Order: sequence, then C-alpha cells, then structure tokens
Amino acid sequence: MDNNNFEKIYNDYKNQGEEPTQPEVEPGQEQIVAVRKNDDGDIIAFKTASGKELDYLTALDEAKAGKLAHVDVFHKYGRDIIRSEPDGIKENNLDNLESF
Repeated sequence: MDNNNFEKIYNDYKNQGEEPTQPEVEPGQEQIVAVRKNDDGDIIAFKTASGKELDYLTALDEAKAGKLAHVDVFHKYGRDIIRSEPDGIKENNLDNLESF
C-alpha cells in the first residue's frame, strides 16, 4: 500500500466522529437533565427527565445498575465517580447542564 492510501484511510476514520449526535436513551433508563452543585462547584445531586432527584450515592448506584443513560462510573481519587459519556457534545456534559 502506498502512503496516499494510508492517509486517505486515516482521514476517513478521523472524519467519522466530526458530527456528534446524541445517542438514544435505552428503555428502562433515565436521562440526567440538571445537576445541583455545592459552593465549591462539585456536583452533589442529579435531576432526571422524569423529575426524579437523586443524591450522589443513589445516582452512583443507578448508574452502576445501568438505569442512567449516557453516564459512566469510574474509579478515581480512591472512590467511584460519575461522568458524562464522551460523545463530543459539550452541552450535555454534566458540568454544563442547568442547575436545579
């Protein structure tokens, strides 16, 4: 294969993710639409599209059980943390959601 083919294949691959779209919410999942932050700017609670308000620990449990759409749970700082799935859409990042 010549270098031009490598370049074209890579550019085709790279351009696949340039138009991010919001993934669908799976049946049985809720989407987080708002967050509550403390005075330090840390997220301490979540509100879902159905109006349910979840404290951080309850949201962690629901995220681990697959009940919350578009979030990941990962271990950092010696504890589990909720974060938005990386989808290229800044507006739906947890830090950028409206407050409640």
